[in-house]
Amino acid sequence: MIELDGNAIGGELYDVFGMDVTGVMGVCTWCGARAPVAEVVVYMRGPGTVARCRTCHELHIVLVTIHDVTCVDMRGIAALEME
Repeated sequence: MIELDGNAIGGELYDVFGMDVTGVMGVCTWCGARAPVAEVVVYMRGPGTVARCRTCHELHIVLVTIHDVTCVDMRGIAALEME
């Protein structure tokens, strides 16, 4: 699969949050690493889009669009830190 960075899901996240969150610092639930959302590793070739931590490779974000509704699972992000 082709690895992309978090900028690849910037538009979808903008639609969900109403703002650009690619520059927001995310804290990984699994390893505690802090990095901008733009630095996650993104895979877009499944039934949904998956974003993983660049440090430990655990799931951060899963995006699935069904009938024009985007469902977001962010259990892999312990916090989003707005600076």
